[in-house]
Parts: sequence; structure tokens; C-alpha cells
Amino acid sequence: MTEERTDTPAAGTAEAADARAERAAARARAREADREERAANAALETQRPGSQPRAAWDKEKTRELFRRYKEEDDQEARQQLVMSHMNLVRYLANKYKNRGEPREDIEQVGYLGLLKAIDRFDPSRGLEFTTFATPTIQGEIKRHFRDKGWSVRVPRRLQELSAKVNQAQDTLTTKLQRSPTIDEVANYLDATVDEVLEAQESSSAYSSVPLEGSGNTDSDDAPSIIDRYATEDTDLAFTDDRMAIEEALKGFSPREREVIELRFIEGMTQIEIAKKLGISQVQVSRLLRRTLRKMQEKIDPDSPSAGA
Repeated sequence: MTEERTDTPAAGTAEAADARAERAAARARAREADREERAANAALETQRPGSQPRAAWDKEKTRELFRRYKEEDDQEARQQLVMSHMNLVRYLANKYKNRGEPREDIEQVGYLGLLKAIDRFDPSRGLEFTTFATPTIQGEIKRHFRDKGWSVRVPRRLQELSAKVNQAQDTLTTKLQRSPTIDEVANYLDATVDEVLEAQESSSAYSSVPLEGSGNTDSDDAPSIIDRYATEDTDLAFTDDRMAIEEALKGFSPREREVIELRFIEGMTQIEIAKKLGISQVQVSRLLRRTLRKMQEKIDPDSPSAGA
């Protein structure tokens, strides 16, 4: 006995539109990630004028250095990995310039992210190191801005004016032997009253409470802010698996990618996929089996089931 479908045509049309929108967004994210990876690789391949291209040599050299570091704990190999990927750090750090932090400081944070990426990278997964290192370095830089910068993004002119207002208040307090009025501060800075007020309001965005702190209480036994509000990211453990799957799907045909998305992302049955694509359930089954086998061969080529 087959289960009757109770969906109305309008609901079905809306669901199909939502599904198309989700697929389009996923394709856009994949294209953006691909552009980011190509740009990062291009940064690594940058050479002095007159030198020979070294992309192919770099990949083989990188694999060999990781083998020496991971299997033999060769610290010289680790140092060579750091030196050979400094251009990647500079390229990523350059994207965060003019945000109120010296570029040298951002690069130092990026180098820390590079070290973490080198130590955490697992060559056996088959990913290129730049694919793994790029989000790791960017995450370290973004964390630096969250921890060290303004807790709320404030325009640079207001940041600068806020510093001038604070300095003017100190100067006028010493000169007048009392707290200056807003008008007096505005006249001293040759600014309007509204600009001074706006700068004073924005200055409160610079003082943030550490997540490890307990907020307004002085008790050492009080729970920290992160304990009260933070939740565990249950998807974090699957990050490496998602990256491996995304890497494996590159080069697949649109039909193969669509079948995988319909089956494992949207959770549709083979019969529902067959109706949607206008093919038989047997064809869907064969397509899924062939596509999953190709994914297995790309992710784990040494597996006994690969190529079977």
C-alpha cells in the first residue's frame, strides 16, 4: 500500500523553489571557496622576476615535507613548511588591512594560524594543504579582531574622533579646573556638538567583557559569560569530513551532484528523486551507486571497496 501525498500543488512549487534556491546558494559558496583557493595558490606561486614556475614542484615538496614532519618529527621540515607558505599568510593578512590594526600584527597572528594548520593537518585525507590552511589562518585573524578590536564595528572617523574627545576632555579639565561642557569640547576640537556626542556614544563600544570573565560580578565562583551563553557546536567534529566531501565532489557532473544533494542533504527517497528528475528509480539507484563509488575512490583510494 503506497502512502498518499497530501501536499498541494502550491506547496510543492514553493518547496521546489526553496530547494532550487538552496542549491544555487550552495553552488555560489562552492564557487567562492574555489576562487579563494585559487587565489591562495597563486599567492604561493608568486616568484621573483625571471624565476621559473614551481607549482608542481611545490606540491610534491610539500607532501614530502609533511611526511618527514609527521612520520619522523623532523623539525627542519616543519620550519621549511612555514617558510614556503609565508606568502599565503601575507596574502590573507592583506585582506584585513586598514581595519585599525598594524599589518605586521595581523601577519604575526596569521603566522600563528599557519603553525596551527601545519600541526593539525592530516596528509592522509588527500586534501591540499592550502585548502586546509586558508580557513585556519583566516579564523585566527578574525579571532584576533574579535578579541583585540572594538566589540562593535565603529567607523574609523568616529574611532579617531573618540580618541580626540577623550584627550580634549583631559586637557580642558586641567585648564578649567572642572569638567568641560559638550559645547566647550566641540569648540576646542572645531567640531559640532552632535559629532562630539556621537563620538562619546561610540567610545563605549571599545570596552568589552572577556568571555572568560563573570560579567559585572566580582565573585571568582560566578560562572563565566561563555558558560552561561555558549553552546557546543555539534557540527564542528564533522568539519574535516565536510571538507573531504566537498573536495571529492569537485569535477562531478551537475546531475551527479544534484542526486547527492537530493538524497543526502534534502533527504528525498529514490522514488521521489526519480519523479523529480523524470527518470526511473532503477536509474537513480545506479546513479547513486556509481557516484558514491567515485567519491570513495577520491576520498580513500586505498580502500578495498574503491574501484570495486
